[in-house]
Amino acid sequence: MRGIMALLIGTSFILYAGSIIFPMSPHDEDSPNSLDRSQMRSLVMTQRGIVAASQTLAAQAGAQILARGGSAADAAIAANAVMGVVEPMNSGVGGDLFALEWDAKTGKLTGLNASGWAPGRLTIDFLRKKGYSKMPGSGIDSVTVPGCVEGWWKLHQRFGKRPWAELFQPAIYYALHGYPVTEWVSAYWQAWASRLTQNPEARRVFLPGGQPPKTGEIFRNPEYARALELIAAEGEDAFYRGEIAEAIIATSKTLGGVMTASDLGDFRAEWVEPISTTYRGWRVYELPPNGQGMAALEMLNIMQEFPLSQYPPSGAEALHIKMEAQKLAYADLFHYLGDPRFAKVPVAGLISQPYARERARLIDPHHAHCDVQPGVPPGAEPGPAASRRLNPGADTIYLAAVDHEGNIVSLIQSLSASFGSGVAVQGFGILLQNRGAGFLLEPGQPDSLAPHKRPFHTIIPAFMQKGNLHIGFGIMGGLNQPQAHAQFVSDIVDYGMNIQAALEAPRFTKLDRGGCDFMIEARVPQAAREELIRMGHVLEVRGNLSTWMGGGQAVMHDSASGVNYGASDPRKDGEAIPEPVVGPS
Repeated sequence: MRGIMALLIGTSFILYAGSIIFPMSPHDEDSPNSLDRSQMRSLVMTQRGIVAASQTLAAQAGAQILARGGSAADAAIAANAVMGVVEPMNSGVGGDLFALEWDAKTGKLTGLNASGWAPGRLTIDFLRKKGYSKMPGSGIDSVTVPGCVEGWWKLHQRFGKRPWAELFQPAIYYALHGYPVTEWVSAYWQAWASRLTQNPEARRVFLPGGQPPKTGEIFRNPEYARALELIAAEGEDAFYRGEIAEAIIATSKTLGGVMTASDLGDFRAEWVEPISTTYRGWRVYELPPNGQGMAALEMLNIMQEFPLSQYPPSGAEALHIKMEAQKLAYADLFHYLGDPRFAKVPVAGLISQPYARERARLIDPHHAHCDVQPGVPPGAEPGPAASRRLNPGADTIYLAAVDHEGNIVSLIQSLSASFGSGVAVQGFGILLQNRGAGFLLEPGQPDSLAPHKRPFHTIIPAFMQKGNLHIGFGIMGGLNQPQAHAQFVSDIVDYGMNIQAALEAPRFTKLDRGGCDFMIEARVPQAAREELIRMGHVLEVRGNLSTWMGGGQAVMHDSASGVNYGASDPRKDGEAIPEPVVGPS
């Protein structure tokens, strides 16, 4: 346990019998050099609960719910509600949600798919007649039914302890009274402000005075507060069958969209069975399609065929294997992923160990392959290859919560692209997602557009466990996510990093299919980058802590000691905040 959790203090250490032993300085036993470390932040540790989120106010709101006796699910809902206020370009009730809940008493892991479907009248023929040759990336025709509120409702009905309305009070407060816009959010707001100019309502609400708010500027959204008040008072009915639903339909009609009352009212989130694989003794879980979690598991299975722990974690040998595994897994992802209610997705074959061994044999340890094709896993049906797909959204929030009993919620929520479709609901300050951009307008593909079908989905929560250690984690960022998950797992399992160090570790990413191009952080040693280039990789070196690598959060419960641990990625504005002790009233 302590070998996994040890802080990497100092430049040298000895791993012995599960403990870290730090050598004394040969010159001075009190030398400060023995306190050097490579980790930027310390782990948060407590016997009470923890919420980790990319915004401090959201994590704090969740931690306060825990202090009032709330469950991990209650805390996750409260934190997510605040995220929709303080990080509005990436989250909110106009988007979708996925979650995993681990029950500490039963050991059962439960999955929730709260991704919405396409409107019944949004068809390939309809969009072709409007002049589209591919799915629009913004505007009303990219909008699918938002699943977030239905996801919250189902989570609370099954795992909640506190009153439903109580969970929304922090978010309502910040929407009404305002909050100072944080550094990362301000930069993102400015970078994507142009998407808001296409819709008068979005421009009015989210560009006050015609400009995105600056760092430290107070932003308010009282109309969004009213939406949250209705949801708090009336439950999910307010959003799918009540006043908010009416406003969504009216907004759609005004802009030439096709959303109807039945599209909203008939939608239900779905409980699903998580899928999993083993990676060197750890069990790693993802959610099944229509999400891309299967790619993370396939990538791990391929990586498992190589002795990664024998290579430096940021060395060319390890990075080359992981990059080649990414290309193999993603070729399959693009070819096979779809809504399993409409298409046969050979999940079991794709994440099987024999298939991974077959794929791993395609990796040349000395040269990069730039034209990787999908394989034929067990259970696959022959069919045409899908056209090259653009990244259907890279702007997401992930949060994790653990309560004092050890229950864990791993939750991810998104509007897809920054500010979603760019369309705001009249009178409610709600941005609608553009998740429909994940569909194809080519008939016969696993994710071809069809009425009440769910699109190719990028957002994936994750969970891993071994013995007494149970970790809820996620790293956002569109197509970055499966490869980031695999790198995080490898850093923990292959290199003994704790969850904070694994979130901070340098990463690479590739956000499309085909070619040998990867983005990679500048912290990867230059010698390793030069060797990767010699092998044939084409590298775009980004900053030390690049947004393109996503931002992650993680919590861990040690069921032997009862201690909880939290970690938060320095690539974002957030923190892991422990549950406070509340004194007598």
